[in-house]
Amino acid sequence: MPGLELLSTVYWQLKKEVDLANLAQRAMDWDFESPYAHCVAGNCFSLQKDHETSLVFFKRSLQLDPNFTYTHTLSGYEYMANEDFDKATACFRQALRTDERHYNAWYGLGSIYHRQEKFDLAEYHFARAVGLHPTSSVLRCNLGMAQNANGKAYQALETLSEAFRLDPRNPQARFQRATIFSNLHRPKEALAELEIVRDAAPREATVHFAMGKVLKRLGRSHEAMKCFLTAMDLDPKDNQLIKSAMDKLD
Repeated sequence: MPGLELLSTVYWQLKKEVDLANLAQRAMDWDFESPYAHCVAGNCFSLQKDHETSLVFFKRSLQLDPNFTYTHTLSGYEYMANEDFDKATACFRQALRTDERHYNAWYGLGSIYHRQEKFDLAEYHFARAVGLHPTSSVLRCNLGMAQNANGKAYQALETLSEAFRLDPRNPQARFQRATIFSNLHRPKEALAELEIVRDAAPREATVHFAMGKVLKRLGRSHEAMKCFLTAMDLDPKDNQLIKSAMDKLD
């Protein structure tokens, strides 16, 4: 049974609902009193966005094993999904009491503090997570975002460079670098990063909109208009924001 909770998270990340449901059913049939089985079942309902039922299974998992670090952490993410940050924080801290090297919990706390705009605390917790898992591109990307929000733009650029060095397929790191370059009034460097992101994620409206704004600053109004129109086609919900930017074009 140990390890099935990690396999269930792999299915969760890949959005394989059928495989995860099958795994949960087999685990529960095999040993209904196993904390691992209830953890897997909780992940199954989490993928279906049934957070309340997911928490019921996670609580049962913890009744069977109060020191099950991973279940404490997954409970924290479910409470985060419900925007109950106090309970989420309590879960992540309990996970660290059982295993202070559990980087997922450090990451969870960093995410909460970042959403609460407590950027110094977010940076500290993301840095602790990176220290425990230094080869994670995702963790370094989040650390870079916290550093930038904390007024450390140049340090953030270095951290984000390391993030896409670890995983060149991580377009978020380059997109965040583009945002920083734009804020530092370096539009040419911002555009270079955004062009790479666009090639990796051609259907992301946010990327085309950001490119339009950078091209506008470079005086390339015709190309900016094309980017704004592409963004509008890809995401009609943001029509007003995009139209506002288009109206400001000369």
